[in-house]
Amino acid sequence: MKNLLTLVILLFPALYGWADEENTVKKTTDAHITGHIILKETGEHLPFMTILLKGTNIGTATDETGHFFLKNLPEGKYTLRVQGVGYKSAEKEIVIVRGKTQEVNFEISEDAVMLDGAVVTANRNETDRREAPVIVNVLSPKVFENTNSVCLSQGLNFQPGLRVENNCQNCGFQQVRINGLDGPYSQILIDSRPMCSSLAGVYGLEQIPANMVERVEVLRGGGSALFGSNAIAGTINIITKEPLYNFFQAGHTLSAIDGESFDNVTSFNGAIVNDQRDAGIYLFGMVRDRQAYDHDDDGFSELGKINSTTLGFKTYYKPTHFSKFTLEYHHIKEFRRGGNNLDRPPHEADVAEQADHNIHGGSLNYTLSSKDYKHRLNVYSSIQNIGRESYYGAGQDTNAYGKTKDFTVVGGAQYSYDFDNFLFMPSSLTAGVEYSYNKLNDLMLGYHREINQEVSVYSAYLQNEWKTGRFSFLLGGRLDKNSEIDDPIFSPRLNIRYNPISDLSLRASYSEGFRAPQTYDEDLHVAAVGGEVTLIQVAKDLKTERSRSCSASVDYYTSWGPVQINLLLEGFYTSLHNPFVLEEIESDDENKILERRNGSDAVVKGFNLEGKIAPHKSVQLQFGATLQSSKYDEPVAWSKDPDVEACRKLLRSPDQYGYATLNLLPFKNFSAALSGTYTGPMYVGHSAGYIEKDVLKKTDSFFDATIKLAYDIKVGRGYTIQFNIGMQNVFDSYQNDFDKGEFRDSGYIYGPGLPRTYFAGLKFGIF
Repeated sequence: MKNLLTLVILLFPALYGWADEENTVKKTTDAHITGHIILKETGEHLPFMTILLKGTNIGTATDETGHFFLKNLPEGKYTLRVQGVGYKSAEKEIVIVRGKTQEVNFEISEDAVMLDGAVVTANRNETDRREAPVIVNVLSPKVFENTNSVCLSQGLNFQPGLRVENNCQNCGFQQVRINGLDGPYSQILIDSRPMCSSLAGVYGLEQIPANMVERVEVLRGGGSALFGSNAIAGTINIITKEPLYNFFQAGHTLSAIDGESFDNVTSFNGAIVNDQRDAGIYLFGMVRDRQAYDHDDDGFSELGKINSTTLGFKTYYKPTHFSKFTLEYHHIKEFRRGGNNLDRPPHEADVAEQADHNIHGGSLNYTLSSKDYKHRLNVYSSIQNIGRESYYGAGQDTNAYGKTKDFTVVGGAQYSYDFDNFLFMPSSLTAGVEYSYNKLNDLMLGYHREINQEVSVYSAYLQNEWKTGRFSFLLGGRLDKNSEIDDPIFSPRLNIRYNPISDLSLRASYSEGFRAPQTYDEDLHVAAVGGEVTLIQVAKDLKTERSRSCSASVDYYTSWGPVQINLLLEGFYTSLHNPFVLEEIESDDENKILERRNGSDAVVKGFNLEGKIAPHKSVQLQFGATLQSSKYDEPVAWSKDPDVEACRKLLRSPDQYGYATLNLLPFKNFSAALSGTYTGPMYVGHSAGYIEKDVLKKTDSFFDATIKLAYDIKVGRGYTIQFNIGMQNVFDSYQNDFDKGEFRDSGYIYGPGLPRTYFAGLKFGIF
């Protein structure tokens, strides 16, 4: 940590010196820009489009009439950029002169396939998606809305290569798989910073409300050279909303799970921005109350009950046109309970898994750039503190109560410089240092288990991207010193992009990564199997897991008149050396013990196909499919029963899965959204308890379809009301062989997360 602070102290005055008095002091220049943005095809004015002065922190949004105003701008030559979800971005070169007001108008076209737009996950710097060195898929708020996704986990299924699954009938532990690999192989970021500790990762996907998300950027394949050791399968970067204009929105959704159990979700969000546009705050909140659901009427839940409240804000202040402070804070209070006898204390239940979380998290970020935007510095820190009261027990055990404290802090600095020409072409150099610290105490006295984990990671990364409109070449690496590993580990990264024509991108990449053998990880949650509690421990000789990943892709975009098409084909290959596996060992008198060991080397390989077609502005079709193979070199035992064969296949990893969405606007103010996910057969371990012996089960395939109808009503100027209704899992494609009773295997759960569910919602907005 001391080395990090020293570097920041040295970098800060040097870079700050680049900003002369013209940069660092706000002046009343009386240089203003006004204008409007219209849709090229119809001449319609477009509200709430984002206007940015590139190279500065100056930005605004058009009002409800499609007009904008920027005032007291810095003098000089700049690029004015307009962008918005569903529209092609546009730029104009302007010269800002003191005392002069200019009118700058834009005509833009719709971008139904969403190929344009800026992303940050490709290389830690904002870059146009079409020029990014790797494929970055963007999940917009529209997807969450059209699929009735109230939290992050529900919306992530609608991206190629991604699949969210429920792994526990009691506590509802979920994980997201990228290219078939378990959740711990993916790095989850909030605003490009690792905000989820190992404990938070157990239930974190459901705890992030959709209304705090501006977009989700998904990078498949290894990214450890930039984002940390766990980015082996890929990176999910949650970009939170930032206030650009004043608004308020509130809504409520009522869902009836199988027509029996109700899920009530109330959410609100809003923003306030001052007249000078140099300060603003965004507020968000969500309250959720979900009843437990018992699918087979045995008195034990298949979906546990959830009561949660999320509140937070994101605020910024711009002391100059070239610097910016951003502060984010969120508080999550969540209670979840599954099993039976849910109205009694947990120790009076035959099986109970209960967790009461109290989470405080936040981040502070400072950015500074030179006037020509060639030099950029970003200094950041984030903190997360979790308190958890829990009960994981069976057989009315009074000793199964636990208490967990988890504290995580991350700090770092990143510097970027743009070369006009470095060696053979223009390039961008990025260097950074990062420090993370996690302290966890997990106490379960009744099970004679106490975990004290303290992990520090010192990291440094360096990369250079040579780039033109037709070609880019990125070479970089990251060095991590984890306190659980004796020697530092170097993770290289190489990316190449070539555009033989403007609408065709060819990409190839190679990267390496690792997972450290720390004690507590996402898969160390406690579960009930066969009427006894299953605990997980770590083998004393557990070695670091290493990975090597490569991929190649073809990305094609074209337009035929009003028809827009984007097709993507990507091949991927990941080899795992010393992968972590769970194997059952001799159990003690009270509990079943699984041990995390190093298994046989494994290979995950396959193809992702994605398509976006918009034949008309009122019709948008998107689909994705994954074909893959996930196998160990040698069979791995998942059961200690000698009659149960070991398996080469990675469990819970289907060879085929995919999704499709269809959005229709048949007439003004009315929309219809059809969506669905397909999950192919996969192998799932079924432990003895309710059944007599351990069995390896090959599941059926599932198709989970959703339909949503929505109607918007404008009430006066700036007021809108939306009514929506719909149905999730229309065909009730749901698991039908759950274990029953107190001796069931709670981890024997697969397929869609909900049975047929009816929903209705109301949303009110002031803009």
